[in-house]
Amino acid sequence: MATAEAAAEIVREIAAVGAADLAAAAEPLRADCLRLARKVSLLSHLVAEVAEAGEGDAAAEAWVRDLVRALEAARRFVALGRAPPTPTAAAGASDQDAICNNTALQFKYVTWQLQAALANLPHSCFQISDEVQEEVDLVRAQLRREMEKKGDLDVTVFTKVHDILAQIDNAGPQSQQPHQQPEQSQMEKFSKDHLELQNAVLLVSEISGLSKSDMTKITSELIEGLENAGTPDSPKPVSIDSQSSEETKSSSEEVKKPDSVAIPEDFRCPISLELMRDPVIVSTGQTYERAFIQRWIDCGNRTCPKTQQKLQNLTLTPNYVLRSLIMQWCEEKGIEPPSRSKSDGSSHEVGGNRLAIEALVRNLSSSSLDERKSAAAEIRSLAKKSTDNRILLAESSAIPALVKLLSSKDQNTQEHAVTALLNLSIYDQNKELIVVAGAIVPIIQVLRTGSMEARENAAAAIFSLSLIDDNKIMIGSTPGAIEALVELLQSGSSRGKKDAATALFNLCIYQANKVRAVRAGILVPLMRMLQDSSRSGAIDEALTILSVLARNKENAAAILLALCKKDAENLACIGRLGAQIPLTELAKTGTDRAKRKATSLLEHLRKL
Repeated sequence: MATAEAAAEIVREIAAVGAADLAAAAEPLRADCLRLARKVSLLSHLVAEVAEAGEGDAAAEAWVRDLVRALEAARRFVALGRAPPTPTAAAGASDQDAICNNTALQFKYVTWQLQAALANLPHSCFQISDEVQEEVDLVRAQLRREMEKKGDLDVTVFTKVHDILAQIDNAGPQSQQPHQQPEQSQMEKFSKDHLELQNAVLLVSEISGLSKSDMTKITSELIEGLENAGTPDSPKPVSIDSQSSEETKSSSEEVKKPDSVAIPEDFRCPISLELMRDPVIVSTGQTYERAFIQRWIDCGNRTCPKTQQKLQNLTLTPNYVLRSLIMQWCEEKGIEPPSRSKSDGSSHEVGGNRLAIEALVRNLSSSSLDERKSAAAEIRSLAKKSTDNRILLAESSAIPALVKLLSSKDQNTQEHAVTALLNLSIYDQNKELIVVAGAIVPIIQVLRTGSMEARENAAAAIFSLSLIDDNKIMIGSTPGAIEALVELLQSGSSRGKKDAATALFNLCIYQANKVRAVRAGILVPLMRMLQDSSRSGAIDEALTILSVLARNKENAAAILLALCKKDAENLACIGRLGAQIPLTELAKTGTDRAKRKATSLLEHLRKL
């Protein structure tokens, strides 16, 4: 569709806007433009899939036109930030306030219009993937939050402008009447009796690209409607959009908190804008709610949503300090700490054919090796495509059959099976089913003896399963698990080392696994990674794992010994930092292993 391609072009243009482009804008216009640009950039996959769908029916084409109108309004608003309106030199504080109020109203309209368009996305007309739908749901949640933050919405004005735009679009350029300048007496009437309404129409119409005659028409119709209904002169603001009564009800119930407390910005997830429950740090140093940044990554994104910088690695480091501050803040304010919802409230049609999937699962147990291999490869592909497929495959008992294939002597079948389990584990509820099916021991066996690709995917599967805390304990206590990961970290391919590092980091969040990792010899490959300047991100990955390991005195002593026993400069450095006192204490009171490491370090320091 030509209009879909136009939407894609607008999204690219807005997404390219950065902080430097908005340097001339004052707050809050600059911040509003940046946030809007980030949200619009998340729609790139949606407009790409809409464009790929090709020509649709009338409903599809109408929706695409509606989306383009919303995106054009967003582009005009961002343009305000690039060349912001400024009061004259003689202007006072009241003029500054007026500019802020005007842009705030326009921002509310832009977010309302974009949210309304996304709410009406006709799923039956486009083959929207689950991953893209999840991104759309995220953007809608963010836009709703923005509207709530900005206060009441002039939905009567918004709707009227939206309808006029739709009429103009549907009529086409030939059918439009030539624009006429409004009569002076009519404009004077508006100015005297309905100044507030006229100003709202003017601002919303400007950001929508309407002419003066259309502005006058909208104002006239609004005033006439209000007077006929016997209502006050200004439109009644409402707290949420009026696209759907059911959605309106649920949204108002969420917002209706008379004693609600303003949440500090640092406590909100930049993606969901909700109070964070499980904050984690990504490689750029930004903090997000774990569930939302994990979903962002699972959708194939490899950039930081807030800064747009490339993620050097996909490690999610728990931000314990911020989590503690959030809990303290909740306690002080007397509010319930936030809990993560199990679903986003969106419903999708079943994406897979149950009968076909059940037939594939039966073939996993076929007496023919070729049939087993083919079925495993097909299931691997299906599990990668959508959440619905992951659910259907689990319900069809694919997981126990795949676990059995992990012991196959055919390496290709083994590789397909472990990768299928990895893809199935993306759906959180499948993680428990995979562990209950007894998958951990055979996955570790694949990690030790499989092909390099199978070993890489086995490490990634261990990472995915270890996202559940109980699984960290079970995996770490399984004989050979951490040793196999350390071996891959030491001698695997570049991707294998990365997968092993990510899995080890996550496992070592659990205290007992830190000691197991150090005893398994993790320090040797980590030291090599610190010296490896050829692999981008290797040093950061090694330091991240070391930072977790060093939260234990015994491990800290072992790490220092590894760093210093053959490096006089490092040894002198810890001497200057006053290591003798804590090492002497550790040599007296630590575990047997800690005493040995501390004593050895003290000996090296004495020789120095």
